This record gives sequence, structure tokens and C-alpha cells, in this order.
Amino acid sequence: MDIRWIAIAAALPLAACASSEAPVESTPAAPEAAMTCKADAVQSHVGHVASAEMGAAILKQSGARTLRWGPPRSAMTMDYRQDRVNIMYDDAYKITQVTCG
Repeated sequence: MDIRWIAIAAALPLAACASSEAPVESTPAAPEAAMTCKADAVQSHVGHVASAEMGAAILKQSGARTLRWGPPRSAMTMDYRQDRVNIMYDDAYKITQVTCG
């Protein structure tokens, strides 16, 4: 077998990854203040029953972009996102805590 064929076969996967297009401009990010969660605005929901409607109301009132439910005894990532509201609840589906991050 000719060594040139081996070299070509090894270079083909790398050539497939190369891009000949011009870089695409990214869209400008939305203003930080418009996506920031405000947990103080939704603390009145602590003690209420967790439901889809309650989650939608908390999401809207907090100004957050995303919502994360925290069921009892579940592991959650520790990454902080200023545009996310977290709703923790107990076994009776009562909201125990509303935080941002």
C-alpha cells in the first residue's frame, strides 16, 4: 500500500472540519436588565401550591427568562444564571423557596 493513500485518508477528516465561509455575525445580546431575575418580587408565592399556572405567574413577575423547578430531594447544578428563577417545593407541592440563579 502506498504511503500517500494513508496520508490522504488521514487528512480527509480534518478537511471536513475546515470552513470556507465567512464568519457569521452574532446577533446583539438583549440588555442585561431585561433578563435579570428579581426574587424579591415573587416571595409572596412561598407557601402556595406549585402548579404550571403558578410557575408561569412567578416567571412573569420575576422578570426571568427561564424557570427551574426544584423537587424535594433532587440534585441541582450550582451554575448561576441571572436570567433564571428557581422554585423549590416539598412533598405536598407547597413552594418552600423562590430564588434566582
